[in-house]
Amino acid sequence: MVFPDPGASSISVTVRVRPFTINEAAQITKRDDGTLFLGDGSLAGAPTPKLGQKGIRPVVKVIDDKCLIFDPPEDNPVTRFSRSVVSSMGKRVKDQTFGFDRVFDENTTQAEVYESTARSLLDSVLDGYNATVFAYGATGCGKTHTITGTAQQPGIIFLTMQELFEKIAERSDEKHTEVSLSYLEIYNETIRDLLVPGGSKQGLMLREDANQAVSVAGLSSHHPQDVQQVMDMIVSGNEYRTVSPTAANATSSRSHAVLQINVAQKDRNADVNEPHTMATLSIIDLAGSERASATKNRGERLLEGANINKSLLALGSCINALCDPRKRNHVPYRNSKLTRLLKFSLGGNCKTVMIVCVSPSSAHFDETQNTLRYANRAKNIQTKVTRNVYNVNRHVKDFLVKIDEQMAMINELKAQQKESETIAFSKFKKQTEKRDSIAREGVARIRAAYEHSASERHEKLQNSKRLRQIERRICLLSAWVGAFEDVCASREDEGMAPNLVSMRKTAASIIVDLESSRQHYQQLLTKTNWERAVDSAYQNSIRMLSEAGECANGPDNSMLARETELLKYNAELEVANELLSLEKDSDRYETRALLTAQVETIASLHDILGMSEDEAISHARSILGRLLQSSSTTLSNIIKPDGSFKITDALPPSKRGTPKRKKHTRISDYKNAPAPIMQALAAAAPHVYSSPVKFSPRRKKVGLCKKSVSFTPKKKSPSK
Repeated sequence: MVFPDPGASSISVTVRVRPFTINEAAQITKRDDGTLFLGDGSLAGAPTPKLGQKGIRPVVKVIDDKCLIFDPPEDNPVTRFSRSVVSSMGKRVKDQTFGFDRVFDENTTQAEVYESTARSLLDSVLDGYNATVFAYGATGCGKTHTITGTAQQPGIIFLTMQELFEKIAERSDEKHTEVSLSYLEIYNETIRDLLVPGGSKQGLMLREDANQAVSVAGLSSHHPQDVQQVMDMIVSGNEYRTVSPTAANATSSRSHAVLQINVAQKDRNADVNEPHTMATLSIIDLAGSERASATKNRGERLLEGANINKSLLALGSCINALCDPRKRNHVPYRNSKLTRLLKFSLGGNCKTVMIVCVSPSSAHFDETQNTLRYANRAKNIQTKVTRNVYNVNRHVKDFLVKIDEQMAMINELKAQQKESETIAFSKFKKQTEKRDSIAREGVARIRAAYEHSASERHEKLQNSKRLRQIERRICLLSAWVGAFEDVCASREDEGMAPNLVSMRKTAASIIVDLESSRQHYQQLLTKTNWERAVDSAYQNSIRMLSEAGECANGPDNSMLARETELLKYNAELEVANELLSLEKDSDRYETRALLTAQVETIASLHDILGMSEDEAISHARSILGRLLQSSSTTLSNIIKPDGSFKITDALPPSKRGTPKRKKHTRISDYKNAPAPIMQALAAAAPHVYSSPVKFSPRRKKVGLCKKSVSFTPKKKSPSK
C-alpha cells in the first residue's frame, strides 16, 4: 500500500470562461428552437439540414462549478433530427467533458475568482510557504483582466495585496513583517525590470544558488507600506510593459509579466535562536498563445509571437514531463527563461494556482481545445511544499539592543496606558455628569408636568366625588323604593297613602335621572387623562438618558420611574382621602333624621302604653297625627332634600357616660296641649289627620298583643 507524501500538494487548476465580446455577440448564429414539423407522418416534408452555417457559435458550456463541456452538441429539435438522419455527413462535434478544481462561467465577478483562487494562499504565505498564481490561455481570453483588472473591477493583484496588508496589521502585535516586491517582464527571451524608470535597457540574468533556487540578478526591490503604493508601482510598471495591438486583441500583452512579493517575518519577542520565515508570492500574467493566421502579424510582431509560442511550448513540455512518471527525472526547465523562472512553481517547493482563461467563441476553437488539454494535464502535477524557516543566532550586543528597544516600548506602552486611563476617566466623568444633569432635568420636567395637570386632577377629584355622591344617592333611593315595595307586598289588597305613592313615583324618576348622571360622570372620568403629560415627560427623559449611554436598568432610570410612580400615588391618595371624607359625611343627615323619627315614635308609643285607657284615647289622635306628619316630612326629605335637616351637636359625656343633649320638644309633650292648639294643627293638615277615603290603609282593630311582646301594666296608686 502506497501512502501519499504528507508534504505533497497538487496544482489547483481553475478555468474561467470569458463572456462574448460585442463583435462576437453580433456574429452568433441564432438557433432554431421552434417545433419540427414532419408533415403527415412521412419524412417527405422534412427541412434540409443546415450543416455548413457561417457565423460564431459557443463551444464551451459550463455545467457546474467543477465541470464543463467543450464543443457541446446543439439541443434544438432540428439539430437532433439532423444528427439522426445525416450522422455520417459533416463535421462531428467534440462533446468533451473536463473536470477542474473550479470552473467560472461568464457571469463570475472578479471578487468571486479571487475568493476561490488566491485568497487561500495568503495564510500559507504568512506561515512561510511559497505560492504562485499564474494566468494561462490564448490571446484575448481575459488573462490581464483577471490578474490586473480595472479601477471599477480590481483584479487578483489588488485584492490579494489589500487582504495581505490587513492580515499583517492584525499580526503586528506578535510579528514584525517586512514586505518587498519586484516586477519584471520576459520579452523575446529577455528579462527586463519594470520598476526601473524607463525600463532596464539591458537584459537581466537568471542565477541559481546551492539549493537550486532561481533568482534574477540585479532586480530592484521595493518596500510598499499599503495597497495603494503597490498599485501605483503596478501602474508605473505597466507603462513600460510591451503591449501591441493585434487582430485578436487591441491591447495584446507581448510579454510575460511576473510580480514577486517577498514576505519576511520574525517574532517580536524571540529567544537566542530567532526564527525567521521567508516566503514569496508570485503573480504571473502570461502572454497569450496565438496563431499567425488569427493575429495576422507580420515582421516584428511575428517574431514576438514566435518567441511567445516558444516559451509557452516549453511550458507545455514541462507540464507533460511532470505528468509523466517516466519523464519526471528530466524536466526541460532550461528550454526557456519562463520555465526556469517557474521551476519551483511547477514542480518544487510551492503552492500553485493555475487560472486558465478560455474564450467561448468557435473562432478560437483550436486554442481553447489545446488550453483545456494542457490544463487537464496540469492537474496531475505534484509539488512538495516545505516551510521556509531560518534560525538566526543572536549576539549579546543584539540582546542589549533588543532590551533597550523593549524597555522603550514598555515605557511607551505605559505612557499610552496612563493617557488612555486619563482619557477614559475624563470621558466617564463627563458622561456621568451629563447623565446626572439629564436626570435632574427629567425630575424637574416630570414635576412640572404634574403641576401643570393640577386643573385636570382637581376636575377628576370633583367628578369622582360627584360620582360617589350619586352612587350613594341611588343606593339610598333604591333602598327606599325597596322598602315601599316590601310594605305594599305585606299589605296585600290594602292600598297605600296617596302621598307615599306620589313619593314612590318621584323616587323612581329621580333614580332614572341619577343613573344618567352617573354614566355621564363615568365618561368624564374615562376621558380624563392627566397622567399623559407625566408619562410623556418620563419617556422623553428616559430617551435622553439612553442617548447619553444610560443602560435600561440604570440608577437614573430607576429614580425617574420612582418619581413618576410617587406622583401618581400622591394623586390617587388625594382622591382616596377625599372620597373617605365624603363617606364619613355621606347620608349622615338622612340617617340621623330617620333614626330620630323612629326613636320618637318608640318613645311616644311607650308613653301611650304608660297612660290609662282614657288618657291614651284622648291623646292618641294628636300624638299619632304628629308622628304621621314627622314621618312624612322625613321621607319626603329623603327623596328631595330641602336642607331642613339639622344635626344637634352632642355635648361631652357626663361622669355616668351618658352624653348630655340639648332639650328639644318631644311629640309626647303635645298630650297636655290645649284643645284649640290641636284643632289648629288638624285644620292646618287635614290630609294628614283626616281619615283618607282612597289609597290609604284601613284602620285595623286593636287586638291583643303577641305572645312574644308583653307590657307591664301601670300600677294604680292605692287610694288613701
